[in-house]
Amino acid sequence: MGLKTFKKGIHPPTNKELTASIPVEVLPLPDQVVLPLGQHIGAPAKPLVEVGAEVATGQKIAEAQGAVSVPLHASISGKVVAIEPRPHVSGRLQPAIVIESDGADRRAPDLAPAHKVEELTADQIKDLMKAAGLVGMGGAAFPTHVKYCPPETEATHGQYCPVKPVEYVILNGVECEPYLTCDHRLMLEQSADVIRGLMAFMKAAGAPRGMIGVEANKPDAITALRKAAEGYPVEVVPLKVKYPQGEERMLIYAATRRVVPTGSLPIEVGVVVNNVATAATFGRYLREGLPLIERIVTVTGKGIKEPKNLRVRIGTLVEELIKYCGGFPEPPGRIILGGPMTGPAVYRLDIPVMKATSGVLVQTRAEVEKPQVLPCIRCGKCIQACPFNLLPHYLANFAEHDRLEDAEKYGISNCRECGSCVYVCPSRRPLLQLVKNAKQQIKAARQKD
Repeated sequence: MGLKTFKKGIHPPTNKELTASIPVEVLPLPDQVVLPLGQHIGAPAKPLVEVGAEVATGQKIAEAQGAVSVPLHASISGKVVAIEPRPHVSGRLQPAIVIESDGADRRAPDLAPAHKVEELTADQIKDLMKAAGLVGMGGAAFPTHVKYCPPETEATHGQYCPVKPVEYVILNGVECEPYLTCDHRLMLEQSADVIRGLMAFMKAAGAPRGMIGVEANKPDAITALRKAAEGYPVEVVPLKVKYPQGEERMLIYAATRRVVPTGSLPIEVGVVVNNVATAATFGRYLREGLPLIERIVTVTGKGIKEPKNLRVRIGTLVEELIKYCGGFPEPPGRIILGGPMTGPAVYRLDIPVMKATSGVLVQTRAEVEKPQVLPCIRCGKCIQACPFNLLPHYLANFAEHDRLEDAEKYGISNCRECGSCVYVCPSRRPLLQLVKNAKQQIKAARQKD
């Protein structure tokens, strides 16, 4: 039997050989961290400290605001030297707490004690998810506890509970983005934490079964996870190497053959999906009480001297990672935070690593020569590639001519911005950029109304 997968999609070069076999190194403590208050989807956190305050590693320094929000923790010990707008991956200045290190890395005395999953209730696990500042670490940065308390019906104690029972919790270990290997190394080096976190997620959801989807080009990770999962109701599912295999709906279909209807959430088909890094971070939190203050980041590309996988404190500036990896052998052509398919390009290096920063990709100038954009030739390749069964050439044409109502009729809101259409377009049309701009205009118009 063939490997499980989804329909359509593309096969870009993976370029993972630069770092796939390189163990994770710990980046030395930075002299200063910049911690944006908005590192997740939803309301930004509210500061609990003032300038001049002494803080310890793991201490809560900002409180969640509203239902869709999580707290923020100090990633180093030291002194708060500023609370002000700082450069952000969005391209705008965003409010942030700046901490100057004392070099001691003193842990907060009130860190959570170790917990055993079997001794916790589902509601306690959800509370711990929020207390840990846990978000989706695969890119979306959606507050994790909200996934396990979706707003279908409100039960006691203000907790929201799903109408439909959850049958599967699926961990996304696909890592289909080219170049990135941070999740691959995590699955190899922290497989026990991954399983511990998954078992906690399953208990929180009341799910009897767990799955971990991993592309078949990571056989060592599949072996490590299967060994760690022995004795648990967890299946490690090898998947075909294809992009965007790691997109939530594609992963659900590949692993379970269940289709998430348009406009619906995965929980409506009995599934909750989390990234393997999110599970490992929560597993470690249960083991030693350390909240989300660091993550693994892949620093890679032809434009970096020594590609590496680094364990980095949240708030460390990108320039520190690049410096540790030997810097640039030549002036870079483009720097991307994340992978080349969905990661945003940045124009400065004083941007901090955030909870969802999976990689720093440095491309040479030869790799980013500006293509000649030609008219659409109606070849249909974008339709054949789109995993969401959309008509990208129509959507881009509507967007280009400000026909936003037509774009909405043709389902532009269902585009998950994977970039497959751009990759296959022989005319080098900026399909994704046009779609993104149109979606922003539609959102702005709705907010105005």
